[in-house]
Amino acid sequence: MSPEINTALGIAGAVIALGLSAFGSALGTGKAAASAIGAWKKCFAQGKQAPFVLLSYVGAPITQTLYGMILMFKMVGTAQDPNALPGTGIALVILGLFAGIAIGTSAFLQGLAAAGAADSQAETGNGLANNMSALGIVETTAIFAMVFTYLAVGNLVADA
Repeated sequence: MSPEINTALGIAGAVIALGLSAFGSALGTGKAAASAIGAWKKCFAQGKQAPFVLLSYVGAPITQTLYGMILMFKMVGTAQDPNALPGTGIALVILGLFAGIAIGTSAFLQGLAAAGAADSQAETGNGLANNMSALGIVETTAIFAMVFTYLAVGNLVADA
């Protein structure tokens, strides 16, 4: 495989990691936002003040896009490294696919949990610490996927 094709495949793998991470973030923030808007509506209908803190639930799944971006930069750098091992491009496509799925799924499921948290918070006015802790646990899977993939990508370059 030519170095150009290897590099192109590596960059494609990097974009796959970012794209799938962002896809999950879009789904997760969309679900959480819909729930927060519904919760605010209930508050207004009951004459209660709408809690601004619900925005923290809406924004929680967006961080997974950042994890995908961090991986993308590392992967692009590896794809362009002249000391990259043969077959690095294919490896980066596979790593990008699976890391992106893991990170994006975390974002989507965090959005589902955030939707429940927003509804609960608006109704009871309580539970912020517990809710954010639960969302943090879901997010941890994305952090693990990012870190372990980052380490794996680092092994695709020969020592100079």
